[in-house]
Amino acid sequence: MVRRPTISFLCAATVFLGACGSAAPPPLPEAADVRVRQLADTFLAAYFDRYPEQATLYGVPGRRHDRLTDNSLAAQKAWESREDAWLAALRKIDPRTVRAAPLRATYAIVRQAIEGDVATRVCRSELWNVSQMTGWQVNDGYLVTIQPIGTDDARTDALARWGALPKYIDTEIANLGEGIKLGYTAPKQNVRIVIDQVRSLASTPIKDSPFDSPSQRDKTPAFQKEFDALVANTINPSAKRYADYLEKDYLPAAREAIAVAANPNGAACYDASVLAHSSSAKTAKEVHALGLQQIDQLTTQMREIAVRLFNAEDVGAALQRLRTDPQYKFKDRAEKIAYSQAALARAKLAIPQWFGLLPKADVVITPYPAFREKNAPNEYNPPAEDGSRPAVFFISAYEAEKQSRVEDESTAFHETIPGHHLQGAIALERKEIHPIGRYLFNSGYVEGWALYAETLADEMKLFTGDVDRMGLLSSQSLRAARLVVDSGLHTMGWTRQQAIDYMLAHTAESEHDVTSEVDRYIIWPGQATSYMIGKIEISAARDEARQVMGSAFDIKAFHDRVLEDGGVPLTYLREKIRTWASGAK
Repeated sequence: MVRRPTISFLCAATVFLGACGSAAPPPLPEAADVRVRQLADTFLAAYFDRYPEQATLYGVPGRRHDRLTDNSLAAQKAWESREDAWLAALRKIDPRTVRAAPLRATYAIVRQAIEGDVATRVCRSELWNVSQMTGWQVNDGYLVTIQPIGTDDARTDALARWGALPKYIDTEIANLGEGIKLGYTAPKQNVRIVIDQVRSLASTPIKDSPFDSPSQRDKTPAFQKEFDALVANTINPSAKRYADYLEKDYLPAAREAIAVAANPNGAACYDASVLAHSSSAKTAKEVHALGLQQIDQLTTQMREIAVRLFNAEDVGAALQRLRTDPQYKFKDRAEKIAYSQAALARAKLAIPQWFGLLPKADVVITPYPAFREKNAPNEYNPPAEDGSRPAVFFISAYEAEKQSRVEDESTAFHETIPGHHLQGAIALERKEIHPIGRYLFNSGYVEGWALYAETLADEMKLFTGDVDRMGLLSSQSLRAARLVVDSGLHTMGWTRQQAIDYMLAHTAESEHDVTSEVDRYIIWPGQATSYMIGKIEISAARDEARQVMGSAFDIKAFHDRVLEDGGVPLTYLREKIRTWASGAK
């Protein structure tokens, strides 16, 4: 079944156009601005109340840090009712009547966020949330390391929040049981990964466990004793209970099929997920075809570098050599970490020539904790809004001596500067925009920007040489392959091994990394398509603006226009850049 975006979704993003109906605008347009701001304020306050972890993640001023999300099915249903009411109110506002430019962006962000949530309800993700990417053991395993401490109130909050983790875990178990009854389960392969993660976490010595981080960072003896006991006597046993449940009860019921199509309404879930993550209405077949087209173009570019490096046109052989030849591998963990840190240092020096808006927050590069590094891809976590902590780029240093350095520079630029960190920190620090633009984002925009940033880094002359430039093309090919593989896995009957083989043929990624990638796509349908779709859209907006503006085009101004509103939907961004280019030429 081919699904298309609803008219309401297109209206949400195309706020500059008069294409979403012919009704006359209301007589007092300024009322629309007021209503948009009110709705955004109400939604964001409710969002942080519903998901208090997000307020901690972003260091939002004035928020408490003593609760976890109520993950009960009743709470989920109540939240959906509130979303429906907000969406109905947003649909009553004609976006053409919103006068203030930042509020037009706010309208687009809020509406796209809610419509994306509404669309993906068909997935019933809360009933099969056994994920090595987004499960509680991953999210909370990081959140606890940034839990505020240092004051009596903060210590009280920490004990309250993490004392509630066993209840959260028990509710997860209950939700999974309900999912089994209704036919929603996670794939066995991913369940096994999570079992290993959680068992590793539960067996880690207390002082080495990420869950003991508040005790390690706060030097108050009484608090340290109480929190150590909480980890030893409450959190770790709960984690073990969860792993036991997965192994003994859930794994036998989990699905053998890896495609989300095996769940009820799975095909509709995939289409909705692509739309929600990328703000693109492409069908699975269109996504697949776009990926194949991009692979062909990137292979041609890689062939040119292969000739320069090895005097041979066989791209597959060149990638295999870069993947396996010891001269391209790291000596140890320290060298791997230092390699990315050096790339980041070069980028920091270069960005003033390419951007007017610059981030104040710093970003640090650190390896994953032991329980995650074996199966985790690289990951960026934002800084605190109040400046109390920097952003963190986690890299996997697992068996670093077996890893090729070919893609590490490209990955560093993607995750830090000029990629995720530059974009995310600028959004977080922009006081001119509604706070919702700092905290909510569309994956197509955010991941598209980071992928665009990799090619921009080449323009900025940040790569060391052709080996690392081959890594850039391999990285781009990875994201193109995601379009092929993700759609193939979930809608075309591809096997896990078929997906692994395809990615090995078209990237310099190691078999270990490719396997982790494929397992990620299996448990997170549609998300991986957002990278290349977003990058293509941002690059097209730049090309179009340059063509319209001619010699008046300024790359710094273009980048600032792209970044100034936060994580907007791609369709909104494209129309905004068109308006800017036509008015500035």
